[in-house]
Amino acid sequence: MKIPLIVIVGRPNVGKSTFFNRMIGNRSAIVDNISGVTRDRNYGEVEWAGKKFRLIDTGGYVPGSEDLFERAIREQIEIAVAEAESIIFMVDARAGVTPIDIEIGKMLRTSGKPFFLIANKVDSEKYEAQAAEFYSFGVEKVYDISALGGRKTGDLLDDITAKFPALEEVPEDPRLKIAIVGRPNVGKSSLTNALLGYDRSIVTDVPGTTRDSLDSVLKYYGEEILLIDTAGLRKKKRVDESIEFYSTIRTVKAISECDVAVVMVDAKEGFEKQDQKIIDEAVKFRKGIILAINKWDLVEKETNTAKQLELSIKEKLGSLDYIPVMFVSALTKQRIFKLIDLAKVVEGERKKVIPTSELNDILLPEIEKTPPPTTGTGKEVKIKYITQAAGKYPLFLFFSNHPKEIVDHYKRFLERMMRRTFGFEGVPIILSFKQK
Repeated sequence: MKIPLIVIVGRPNVGKSTFFNRMIGNRSAIVDNISGVTRDRNYGEVEWAGKKFRLIDTGGYVPGSEDLFERAIREQIEIAVAEAESIIFMVDARAGVTPIDIEIGKMLRTSGKPFFLIANKVDSEKYEAQAAEFYSFGVEKVYDISALGGRKTGDLLDDITAKFPALEEVPEDPRLKIAIVGRPNVGKSSLTNALLGYDRSIVTDVPGTTRDSLDSVLKYYGEEILLIDTAGLRKKKRVDESIEFYSTIRTVKAISECDVAVVMVDAKEGFEKQDQKIIDEAVKFRKGIILAINKWDLVEKETNTAKQLELSIKEKLGSLDYIPVMFVSALTKQRIFKLIDLAKVVEGERKKVIPTSELNDILLPEIEKTPPPTTGTGKEVKIKYITQAAGKYPLFLFFSNHPKEIVDHYKRFLERMMRRTFGFEGVPIILSFKQK
């Protein structure tokens, strides 16, 4: 299901991060009075009255600044605006209209995207008159709100979501959806083209040269599979941080909409920190995950090269070592269709349901042999019953007399035991501990 994307823009220090935190429901963005403190973008999902949208918080917009950091933020906003369905343009009601606000307004009108003009810091009725000054931007409505106190944010959300479909009204697409994700220039578009058999996208050695990320339909043995390619357009003068940001937006969108994420890694460059971040996103969204080591044809090989590299990657993955690794070449088409077969297997694992009787008959005797550690007060902790909850990913409920006393290392022991017994290759499983 495609969830609408909305981006918050505005000059520094108007309250964007405060608003974002209120919408998301936690303090995930850094909030400070120093201009430019939101160096990293934040993104999260907002649910309002049975409707959902994705929200992105950006750094403050400073038009024309030659400072590299401010220029990067400006470019990131331009990218985000190009990606978003609509924009929240935030201004400071108490500061009044500034030249920077005027320039941002011009940029938004040029974009042709719908935007909501939010006059923030209207903490009470006495500040409403100051917000009226912003009608000079030619908008139908100025939303005077307080991001800090939440004043009138409900009315704003009603209007933002007015044309969004209710969650229950959106039909589920039964086709397998595979997101091809990874750092720029690892071969995402080359893989998509190789699978489809034609050049759906422009591919060069310049990172981010794909012009769009429209889903493609792969006909595979009579079955339709959706491929989501996440590469993005890059202009020559873009700074590196903008490319990374563009990639981040596309990656988050694609992962949230897919069933299985194929995380591509350049065999020559190896597994890096950014690859781990992408995998963490897929785990957070509870998606199936495959690690595809691309450009395998360029690697000089000895007898155990693949096995040694796989062991090295699994070691870096740590507790995520259940993710399968496949060595492919988009250029020579080596094992690319085995990648599709593996994605189908992983999705099957994600949908797998273990009968309650089987869970209890197999796991409880093992738990009795290796019970949870006793509590600090000497109380015996017992797990008495296990069942799988209904849902789109594997969630298991463990009922215990002292669920809060079950320590993390024992939870990891239980997960390893479950994987040994029931599989779940490439799939995050969630263990939830409840009071019996």
